[in-house]
Amino acid sequence: MTVASTTESAVTDGPAPPTPSRHEGRKKAEGMTIAGIALRTPYWVFTGAVALIFLAPLVWTAVASVSPQPGTNQVDGWGFGNYRTLAAYQAGIWRYLANSAFVSLLTVTLTLLISFLGGYAFARFRFPGKNLLFLITLAILMVPYATLLIPLYVLLNQVGLQNSLVGVALVLTMFQLPFSTFLMRISFEAVPRELDEAAMVDGCSSFGALWRVLLPAVKPGLITVGLFGFLAAWNDFMAPLILINDSERMTLPLAVSNLRGQVQGVVDYGATEAGVVVLALPCIVLFLLLQRHYVRGFMSGALKG
Repeated sequence: MTVASTTESAVTDGPAPPTPSRHEGRKKAEGMTIAGIALRTPYWVFTGAVALIFLAPLVWTAVASVSPQPGTNQVDGWGFGNYRTLAAYQAGIWRYLANSAFVSLLTVTLTLLISFLGGYAFARFRFPGKNLLFLITLAILMVPYATLLIPLYVLLNQVGLQNSLVGVALVLTMFQLPFSTFLMRISFEAVPRELDEAAMVDGCSSFGALWRVLLPAVKPGLITVGLFGFLAAWNDFMAPLILINDSERMTLPLAVSNLRGQVQGVVDYGATEAGVVVLALPCIVLFLLLQRHYVRGFMSGALKG
């Protein structure tokens, strides 16, 4: 029986296929590597050139903020004289940083909360006029930003929020909500309905399924919304310019703009460049820390759309 089974196995299997030698496999791998490098080189060159184009102004500003310049507080040698000028301007840079941080954090918090609930409602519930209401929400994007600031100034003055950082945050939140709600809706729609339905079958309420199941699934979209909201609020100049009258309540972009012509209309380029560096640093750090989630949030929306 053993001899028969061995013979039958040999007849069935046939001769073993020849195995490639180690030398042939190495040559094939080297060929694929060279071809891959040749195909990717134009991409690397293009992206490197684009990166240099975007980084060059930032590097130039950072170097100019510490280099000697006539008519500034840093005339002789390299140093931080321009930063000292910025720090001592009127109420001080720390006050303006605190104002900008308050406006940005409040804007991000309100935008995340409202767009999260709004995106969930648009994605998961059916109600009369849903698509029309969503289009009306998106229509705010078509209205020029500056045209609404004067009516909003009058409205905030009537409710006692003019010349208030809270009023500035509310205005910035309003302009962030259309895009944020759109992004959160497509983030929720990218999550299969079976997940929250299974959670409800297991005993979760609608809020429990939203908190325990859907919130982790749409986290990249939330991070993207929060990052956009922070960048818009931190760098915004127009809303504080129209709504803020008190110099101690100015945000950092407005303070840097006023600093430019503080002495008889002469532009203090050194202090301005120092202010630009201080403004850019939080944005750069946040983007580098959250870029992985930022890309995932956009990709989920792109794949769904």
